[in-house]
This record gives sequence, C-alpha cells and structure tokens, in this order.
Amino acid sequence: MPHLIQAARAAQQRAARAALAVGSHHPLARVLLAAAAMAAAAAWEAGHRVTDLHPSRQHHGRPPRA
Repeated sequence: MPHLIQAARAAQQRAARAALAVGSHHPLARVLLAAAAMAAAAAWEAGHRVTDLHPSRQHHGRPPRA
C-alpha cells in the first residue's frame, strides 16, 4: 500500500513546514507532528519500512554503519 507511505511523507512535510513557520512548540505544529507520527506508525504496521522511502546511500565510498 504505497498510499500509506505517501500519506506519512506528506504529513511529515506539513509538520516540518508548520514547525519552521510557527515554531515547534506551537499547538498547530504539535498536532501536525503527532499526526505525522501516527501516519508513520500506520505505514510501519502495514509492513512498510524506512528503507521503502529512504533507501540506504553510500557516502564517499564508506561502508554503511551496522
């Protein structure tokens, strides 16, 4: 269900924009951050992992950390 990952990503972006605009302690930013966490948890429970959205990258030829 890619829509769960898309929803989680969109929620995170909205929360980040709100936190940047009004500050992370503003009630709106806190509500949006909570919504983003819930969307991420729903995607996780559905079987999606962080690597589905953020594949690992090689940085300057170093092996990835364990």
